[in-house]
Amino acid sequence: MDYRYIKAFLETAKYLNFSKAAHELNIAQSAVSRQIKLLEEDIGEQLIVRSSKKVLLTQKGKELFQLTQNFDKMAQGIFDKEDRRPLRIGVLHGLLEDWLTPIIAAYVKRYQKGADIHVKVQEELHDGIEHGHYDLIFSTTFVQSELLSSLKLFDETFVLIAKNPVQRKELAEHPWVVYSNTDPIFKISKEQSKTVIVVESITAIINLVKAGAGVAIVPDHSLRPGHKLFTAELPEFKNPGIYMTSLNYKTWPNKIKEFMEAIKSSTN
Repeated sequence: MDYRYIKAFLETAKYLNFSKAAHELNIAQSAVSRQIKLLEEDIGEQLIVRSSKKVLLTQKGKELFQLTQNFDKMAQGIFDKEDRRPLRIGVLHGLLEDWLTPIIAAYVKRYQKGADIHVKVQEELHDGIEHGHYDLIFSTTFVQSELLSSLKLFDETFVLIAKNPVQRKELAEHPWVVYSNTDPIFKISKEQSKTVIVVESITAIINLVKAGAGVAIVPDHSLRPGHKLFTAELPEFKNPGIYMTSLNYKTWPNKIKEFMEAIKSSTN
């Protein structure tokens, strides 16, 4: 049964009046009458007895009215509950610590809605959105499939940082401060440093470099103005794009639309 037909029947049965039903549904009275007729044809039962002055429900019509009232309330409850649910976001750690935080703040302030934020690695993010754990994920992987769709937000640029100037060919002579064993520094140095400090915080990595504990490679957007660190570009390192990935909706749900507006307003 077409849900439009059910709504037409529900409003007509509620008011016992085609004109009032048409007003509630914002459609023509003739359209209401036709939709109810199509519903009756679909189920093979007469639901309404029509006259020029009055509308009456048949016994089947009364029974269906009770059922559709409950169904409509339950359906509306599902959508209301979904609208009140916090937006679930999965994100890479480095993006959360600087780029995403002000966007989340803008979203919450503007729309007065909550958000559940989860920091995960790439594989966990994409597994999580496929299994319905997140509404949005932010990562460096582009996906376009029947299930998922990615939107590129910006290009991420990585830079080498140190407290004092260092030569690229001498990287292995300095301690390395890394986020994990997949850190870019392992890819650009022919030799590995004998001292590797692993810390799961971009902010802590930068602070350790400032303290002279070693050298590191970080996204340039994680460095605050006036950081007073030596930086060097890495032209041979392919900088990944940053992508927002969601289910492959034909039309984004309101919460995702609103979060996109928060991203636009924060980046303009």
